[in-house]
Amino acid sequence: MKDKNKIETFKFALKKSLPVLFGYLFLGSAFGIMLYDAGYNWIWAIFISLFVYAGSGQFLLVSLLSSGASLATTAIMTLFINSRHMFYGLSFIEKFKQGKWRYPFCIFGLTDETYSVNTSFSTVPENINEPHARFLISIFDHCYWIIGSVIGSLAGQIIPLDFEGIDFSMTALFVVIFIDLVREHKGRLKSVGFIGIGCAVICLIIFGADRFLLPSLIVTVLAMTAGKPYFTKAKEEK
Repeated sequence: MKDKNKIETFKFALKKSLPVLFGYLFLGSAFGIMLYDAGYNWIWAIFISLFVYAGSGQFLLVSLLSSGASLATTAIMTLFINSRHMFYGLSFIEKFKQGKWRYPFCIFGLTDETYSVNTSFSTVPENINEPHARFLISIFDHCYWIIGSVIGSLAGQIIPLDFEGIDFSMTALFVVIFIDLVREHKGRLKSVGFIGIGCAVICLIIFGADRFLLPSLIVTVLAMTAGKPYFTKAKEEK
């Protein structure tokens, strides 16, 4: 029975991670091509994707490496760009802790896309080991990114490719997941998503496209905290 549960858990995690696969193959390839153009071969693509694994932070890293930026500058810039992950992690601390020894890697692997997949389901079938499923999703997504990076690096050596606009594939992924979440919830809980949209739009107008992300996350967290009694009651009614 345990072996069967492991197989079902593996299938569940793989199925949930598949949307990220297609996005990461394209985006990872774009990173690999940029890295190759900067003078670093596919081996560097593997090591950077394996140990840094910061998505947009990796694209920034290529520019910083090319410009000869200092280690301090690189660290500070990466911290600011990926500070949003702190908010992601807060909402999954308790769930990841259930995985015990898997906990550190789940935190390390919590990218934008992995977070979106994890929020796309709140419950799992009884025959699924939830902590292990979330752990496997993190592993699958990480592997997808590494594979994409290597493909891009190798392709950059062979044929010229134009990846302009390919980053929109991840935006499309977020939109689809968001729509599914809104459709899944009923009544008052539907307002959660629209609160997030409202906060993002207001912060976009105030701070501009380059600086709105972190403030919008902070405002959204504050709004959700203030409305906790309302949403808790709505969840009970559901």
